Amino acid sequence: MMRAIVAALASVAAGAALAADYQGLSLGAGLHYSEGNYGTPASTEITSLAFTGRYDSPRWIFRATVPWTRVSGGAAVVPGIGPVGRGTVPERSASGLGDVVLSATHKTYYDPRQQVGFDLTGRVKLGTADETEGLGTGEHDIGFQADAFKTFGQVTGFVGLGYTLFGDPPGFPLRNVLNATFGATYRIDARDTLGLAYDQRDRVVSGGAELSEVTLFWSRQVDRAWKSQAYFLVGMEDGSPDWGAGLSLAYAF
Repeated sequence: MMRAIVAALASVAAGAALAADYQGLSLGAGLHYSEGNYGTPASTEITSLAFTGRYDSPRWIFRATVPWTRVSGGAAVVPGIGPVGRGTVPERSASGLGDVVLSATHKTYYDPRQQVGFDLTGRVKLGTADETEGLGTGEHDIGFQADAFKTFGQVTGFVGLGYTLFGDPPGFPLRNVLNATFGATYRIDARDTLGLAYDQRDRVVSGGAELSEVTLFWSRQVDRAWKSQAYFLVGMEDGSPDWGAGLSLAYAF
């Protein structure tokens, strides 16, 4: 979840005015790492190298993410889901293709005078990760998100509300859940933006734990074509890792 949230925050951090200015294709890659015990006896490390593509049009943003994922630790923790079991479980180490994610964002409303906007996003997670290795659930998920934002000088505040319909993997039925995000970004100068966000998600497994994370992120427009982003997050609930960090780079054609 946090990978998708951080990618969305990068768009919000830029502001709707910049999003409207740019049209075209951008390609990138990011390295992401998280670690935690998720309320289980074993610590689990998740590393992801994600390749991304994005296309901006005047009214739409289309995104695709193809990750290579490595998981080492308790078998009760599934990437993107969190803990699906409790107690002592076998440990494993596995790597391979993760879940491919496709999304489309509609720039539903933007008032340049008031600098306020509203976006709607639909997202599909394809069950391409190997569920027998614990890299995913093997099921397809569908998500919807509504985001609103307003700029006050150098500060942009944002809030989002989403809903995810999970597939039904054997062994641990998943609940459809709500998630919420709110925070703000501060445009330091023409190149650098700093942001802070809080993310909350309901428990996905009956009797499981909620996801709750605080993320600090920084974006830099290196030049007209290159953009970089780094983030650091801290988990507040057992449904989240104890901590995570990542770095990504994208090139706009």
